[in-house]
Amino acid sequence: MHTLYLVATPIGNMEDVTLRALRVLGEVDLIAAEDTRTTQKLLRAHNISTKVTSYFEGNKEVKTPQIIKRLEFQDVAIVSEAGMPALSDPGYELIAAAIDRGIRVVPVPGASAITTALVVSGLPTDQFLFLGFLPRKAHHRRNFLGKIQSSPHTLVVFEAPHRLRKSLHDILAILGDRPLAVGREMTKVFEEIFRGTVSESIEYFQVCRGEFTLIISGAQPETETRPPNLVEDRLLELRADGISPTKAVTQIAREIGIRRAEVYETWIHLD
Repeated sequence: MHTLYLVATPIGNMEDVTLRALRVLGEVDLIAAEDTRTTQKLLRAHNISTKVTSYFEGNKEVKTPQIIKRLEFQDVAIVSEAGMPALSDPGYELIAAAIDRGIRVVPVPGASAITTALVVSGLPTDQFLFLGFLPRKAHHRRNFLGKIQSSPHTLVVFEAPHRLRKSLHDILAILGDRPLAVGREMTKVFEEIFRGTVSESIEYFQVCRGEFTLIISGAQPETETRPPNLVEDRLLELRADGISPTKAVTQIAREIGIRRAEVYETWIHLD
């Protein structure tokens, strides 16, 4: 048996590919690609001539046994359209079949929308829950959100532009007006990182274009109560440290999990 390589490809910026990934893509006998056009563009940019075959949601049942057969005498790499294969992308079935057959499976890590958005969000990264794409239908989506409503973990969600506002409204209704960050078109020319609350993001994203990754604050413990002067005390501390009003308001809104408007109202009434 040969080796199945799981190769990460850029999520936007074509420079975000590792030297190891390029070497592996050039050395394997076959590349199974979710989108052959995107993959061929990457290969041409680096003068790689490896044969490419399509492997996507619509043909995976037919292609999986064919690729497993090829792995008896050839090395194969699997790539998604962007990022790491098998993360909300095709690949899981092929990987599971390869493992079941005793085929060596080797990850070649690199760019990932999940970790990229998470680390730039400004929200806790020590524990997080990746939810993939939320259900498309509203009642399924709300039921799904209800099941993770009390999770203390930071939540990572993918969303399509035409469903973003509907999902944000459901998140507000079920999870509440939590702090969140929204990554749009990450690593691309029009990259944008929005940080605020769910309600503020609904107001901000009136027009939705591009690919979105949402990082949502986890639930706060129900037993946790806010001291009556907590916001004022923290504002005074940050003001004494020379922190600007904008940064102070944003920081405290995230820390406590309340709207920036509420914090700002307290700021303007400080002595």
